[in-house]
Amino acid sequence: MALVALLALPAPPGENGSAGGTAADAASALVVLWCVARAVRGAHRPLTRTAAVVLGLPVVGIAVAAVGASTASAGATGLVRYLQIFVLVPAAVLLLVRDRRDFRLVAWSLVGLALFQGALGVHQYVTGTGASYMGSDVRAVGTFGPTDVMGMATVVSYGVVCALALALGPASVRQRQAALVCALLLVVPLALSFSRGAWIATVVACGAQLGLAGVRRALRALAAVTAAAVVLVGGFGIGTQLLQDRISSITQVTDAPDQSVTDRYTMWAAAVDMWKDEPVAGVGLKAFPDHRDSHASLALSSASDTAGAGVGFSRQPLLSPHNMYLLVLGEQGLLGLCTLVGSWAAFLLLGLRRLARVRGHSGTDCALVACGLMLWQLVDFSYADIGGPSTVLTAVALGLVAWWSLSDRALAAPVPVPVLAPGEVSR
Repeated sequence: MALVALLALPAPPGENGSAGGTAADAASALVVLWCVARAVRGAHRPLTRTAAVVLGLPVVGIAVAAVGASTASAGATGLVRYLQIFVLVPAAVLLLVRDRRDFRLVAWSLVGLALFQGALGVHQYVTGTGASYMGSDVRAVGTFGPTDVMGMATVVSYGVVCALALALGPASVRQRQAALVCALLLVVPLALSFSRGAWIATVVACGAQLGLAGVRRALRALAAVTAAAVVLVGGFGIGTQLLQDRISSITQVTDAPDQSVTDRYTMWAAAVDMWKDEPVAGVGLKAFPDHRDSHASLALSSASDTAGAGVGFSRQPLLSPHNMYLLVLGEQGLLGLCTLVGSWAAFLLLGLRRLARVRGHSGTDCALVACGLMLWQLVDFSYADIGGPSTVLTAVALGLVAWWSLSDRALAAPVPVPVLAPGEVSR
């Protein structure tokens, strides 16, 4: 929870966190070291065989790609970053979360962080102090700044997914109502982030959660969302022309794409060309920028304009294809893509199987949180990749997914508290 709370701190000026130099990254390293020390002191195998295989599978492709990096420093930096996000921190979360109560505490902490960042994002939009978008400083970015415009969108999306799952769980009526209110409130900053990829991923994840929770709950939740949308859009006028244009642009990515979409298509094609050159192991970790210009067409603008949110105008280089699957395919080849995506697929399949065992009973909310986060990440990775201060939160989310899918404690029945009659003595 402390690691999650540190993401409320703003990134250092002029940095986007891509090098892993934030306070949250340092805290994640301490968490991993604590788990290692505890495992050594306990002198026991901390992970089951299945968990070790699923979590360790990405190490194969990452290590091979690190050896093939253009420079030793790039290979070492990429190796540490990938292991941090996809192996070490998820394993640490799996080991530290003791039971479903701990799981729910972490899920609620994600909701709390989302509410904080979302409130700041709404304030930025209302006061015109956000990141620059279409000539106006109205884009909600929270504390992440204009160089990481996906940061707040990711945090708020996690909050929506967690809050909806907690609202669909078997908790008390008051807790379910509070979670539903949080989910509805977070829709506003999510819309003001102007992140099309986060919108699509959130709709898919929440739709899947509603379907998995049951038809009646899905219909009730859909009615609540529809009513809230009518009140927000019709009553309070939330739905500016900029937002409407952004929504309509989702259907124009092939007919009349804007420059950002054109750049993304160009970089996607460049990543595929890199894979064709090195189909098995890729061109090496952190090597996409070095090979980009030799594989990209002239349609690529090579940099995007960033400004606002307290930062002056600057040109931010396009150093990744903004598609995690193609980034891995280009830098790690088929070996890296199969091992990494295979690990994620195992998370999802094992999580869904456990959801079927607890549906309608205690643990349903934990299952919906884990499955919703995994689905959101799988969809969002089609439009984004790792990078920026919010990346460590992705590792925490994958850790929650890993705990539900792989930990024996996830299915352990809660220990009942005996209720004693007046005058009865417990033995």
